[in-house]
Amino acid sequence: MADTSANTISLKGLVDKERNRIMFIESENDFIDVVLSFLTIPMGTIIRLAPNQSVPLEIGCMKNLYASVENMDVKHFWSKACRDMLLCPPNGAEVHCKNLKLKIDRGQPTQYFICQRSECITYSSDVLSCDCCGGMMYGERELSAFQDRGIFVKGPARLIISDDLQLMPPFTAESLSIFSELGVMNGNTTEEVTFNVGSDEVLNLLVCSLVSKSPLTEALLKNKPIRNLSNENQVIDFEPEIVEGTTNPNGNISVKLIMSKSKKMVCYAEVGEDFVNLLLGFLTIPLGFIVNKMRDCSLKGCISQLFKSVQDLDNRYMKSNYHKEILLSPKLAPGVCHDNHLLGTEEATFYYASNRGLLSTDKTLLASRISAGFPSFGGSVFGTSDVESSIKSMKVMGPKSYQDQEKGVQGQGFLEPAMFTVTDDLIIRPISLIFGLSLLNELKVPSTDIEVKIVHVGKEEALRLLVASFVCDSALTNVFIREPKQNKRPKQNKRPKQEQS
Repeated sequence: MADTSANTISLKGLVDKERNRIMFIESENDFIDVVLSFLTIPMGTIIRLAPNQSVPLEIGCMKNLYASVENMDVKHFWSKACRDMLLCPPNGAEVHCKNLKLKIDRGQPTQYFICQRSECITYSSDVLSCDCCGGMMYGERELSAFQDRGIFVKGPARLIISDDLQLMPPFTAESLSIFSELGVMNGNTTEEVTFNVGSDEVLNLLVCSLVSKSPLTEALLKNKPIRNLSNENQVIDFEPEIVEGTTNPNGNISVKLIMSKSKKMVCYAEVGEDFVNLLLGFLTIPLGFIVNKMRDCSLKGCISQLFKSVQDLDNRYMKSNYHKEILLSPKLAPGVCHDNHLLGTEEATFYYASNRGLLSTDKTLLASRISAGFPSFGGSVFGTSDVESSIKSMKVMGPKSYQDQEKGVQGQGFLEPAMFTVTDDLIIRPISLIFGLSLLNELKVPSTDIEVKIVHVGKEEALRLLVASFVCDSALTNVFIREPKQNKRPKQNKRPKQEQS
């Protein structure tokens, strides 16, 4: 049960004294919502916040991508706003997460202003005019969400959370299954413990969920350093979901690989800004989107257990299918996507009810509030068609959107046209022969052992890169050189053949 403090949540847990391990904790919706919100957090935010904790975090190659943005001169980006969006990516589910009792990202909430033409919205607090249509931005609008109890799950729903983040009803059968799985046959070896959880513990739990099979124990009981998620020997056994007609079968991004023939590895790649835009975009992707695309790819942590629990929760616990989809298929904040939609990401859609001055990503919420506020007109009921016609989808303009329009480069990604060197573990530098030669020397690869190949990146390769960057230290080698394990079912889409340069 939540205590009266705004900064902590009090939780009761059952601990196995012999193993010094949390078996499960009981919680109402306030803490459950906090844990579920992990799935909405962009990877760049996780990387940015993790160094503040005592627990070390190395998420595959993601940390290298983030450091590359930090170290790259702003002149390589279309604007400073592009760089800032990668270092502090906005959360597409902010309207919901801002109401969480415990927040790990304490940044200022986004401000939204409406255009006088009621067709455009900006979330730049210092913009006076709309560059989309030239209209004046005249009034701030707060994003609306359901204010009843609970953010994602119904309040005051009570669930138990196992040490590996499985969510279950607090029934006897479920608790007995946990006892059996953990080999605890004697109740005398367990004790009830109360944990006071604050934002620091929540961030620690998020980090532990990515690298440990027992994150509750690691974060709340032991608070000890844990292993990395990275694994340079891991082969990505991954069959992405390919949507017919969404990608060029020959790939539409060319990548020149500098390889070692004897070591069968990619030393580095020489690429254009289109490939780097794809990689840097990984920092804006919500954690739940990545887990959704991983399918059967194994993880050291147990965030996939949390994802599966959301899939299994029914309408007795979830507030609605809309709230469930926010977690299972989280969307990006407006202005983040660019024209090269190889990953199949979508931006959150915003709706505006001008007659009530309401702005939300939940169209159902707006409809219910309009109906409640206007029950009748001249004795006639305010009909469904009237409600629908009063709600408009809006074009949301962010800082990057404005900068793109000023330079006439809408949808062109984050970087200006240029060539770059990308290492196997996704360190990105402006192209440099000296840097390339130093990499070969460091890897002890002689010139006689070098092979150059051109590969093409389409939707399948892009999804493989996303997963590889999340779980291993050698993303390019895993995606373009190592063959995935044979799946039991035949693959529907073959990877394009590599071409000799």
